[in-house]
Amino acid sequence: NTVLRLVNKQQAAGKYSIEFDATNIPSGVYYYRIESGNYSDTKKMILLK
Repeated sequence: NTVLRLVNKQQAAGKYSIEFDATNIPSGVYYYRIESGNYSDTKKMILLK
């Protein structure tokens, strides 16, 4: 299930950072996915409040 989608658009090559408001998201283990062209990776994130 998708909890939050931060960016869903084509972007020019470069370095980007994202900040998000996790106020309404409970503590827990979440997985995030990064896709770029043929590259795709999923990583684990632990949110502690």
